Amino acid sequence: MQAVYSTSPMMRILGTIFAGLLGLAFGSFLNVCLSRWPEGESVVQPRSHCRNCSHTLSWWENIPLFSWIALRGRCRECRTWIGWRYPMVELAVGILWAAFVWHAEPLFPGLEMSTSELSFTLGSGLAQIFFFWILIALAVLDAENLWLPDWITVPGITIGFVLNLLRFKVYSSRTLAFYAALGIQGRFLYHMAFKWLLGILAAAAIILLIRWIYWLIRRREGLGLGDAKLMALLAAWLGLPQAMLAFVLGVILGSVVAVGLLVLPGSKERSESWGLSKLPLGTFLCIGGILSSLWGQPILAAYLRWAGF
Repeated sequence: MQAVYSTSPMMRILGTIFAGLLGLAFGSFLNVCLSRWPEGESVVQPRSHCRNCSHTLSWWENIPLFSWIALRGRCRECRTWIGWRYPMVELAVGILWAAFVWHAEPLFPGLEMSTSELSFTLGSGLAQIFFFWILIALAVLDAENLWLPDWITVPGITIGFVLNLLRFKVYSSRTLAFYAALGIQGRFLYHMAFKWLLGILAAAAIILLIRWIYWLIRRREGLGLGDAKLMALLAAWLGLPQAMLAFVLGVILGSVVAVGLLVLPGSKERSESWGLSKLPLGTFLCIGGILSSLWGQPILAAYLRWAGF
C-alpha cells in the first residue's frame, strides 16, 4: 500500500531546530563519555563534576554551550580551565544533526512511500545521526588518547553492514521482484552482501598494507590496527568509494596539520624528535568520513565528470 507523506516548510524548520537542540544535549553526554571512558569510569555515576576539585555541577552548570560561556570556561569553585573540547563537541554534534535533518529529503518526503519504507527511512535517519555521534567520539578519543576502542568500531562495522543490506532490500523491491521471478532472489542478495563485505575488507586492507610497508622501511609501527578497523567502519556505512574519499580527505587534512606544526615557532628545536611524534590519523579519517557522508556523492560525481567518465 502506497501513501503520500509530506511536511510543511515550518515542520522542516522545527524538525531541524529540534535536531540541533537534541544534538547539543547528546554532545554534552558525549563529553562525559570522553572524559570517563579512557579512565574506565561509569558514565552514569557519579553525577557530573569538576575533574580537578570534584565539585558537583548544579543544573544550570550542565546546560550545553550556555554553561561553558556563562562560566567563561572555568570551574565555578576552583577556577580550573575546563577546555575548548567541551563546547566544540557539543556544537559539532548539534550542527551535524541539524544539518543532516535539514538536508535529508527522505525525512521530509513528498513522494509516494509505503508505511514500511517510511518507517525504515526514519530509522535509517536515526542511525545516520548515531553514525555522526560515534565518528565525533572516535575523533576526540584518538586526538586525546591515540585510542580507537574495538568495542565501538567492531559493533559499528556490523551495524553499518546490516543497515545497508536492509536499505537495499527495502528500496530495491522492483529489482528483487525481477530476480524472484527468475528464482534467484536469495542468490542475488547473497551476491550483494558478499560485494559489500569485500568493500569493507578492502578498506581495512589499505591501512594494513600501508602499515606493513612502513614497518619494512622504518622497522617500527606506524599505523595502529584501530585505524584499519575505522576504515572498515567507514566502508560498512558509506561503501568503498565514499570510504576511499574519506581516506583521501583525511590524509590531506593530516598532511596540512603536520606541515602547520612544522612551521610553528620552536619546530626547529623539536626537529630531532619530530620523526618519533605521532599524529592521530583516526581523527582525520573521522573528519573525512563526516565530509564524505554529507557531500561524498556530489564530490565523486564532480570528479568523474572532470575525469571524463
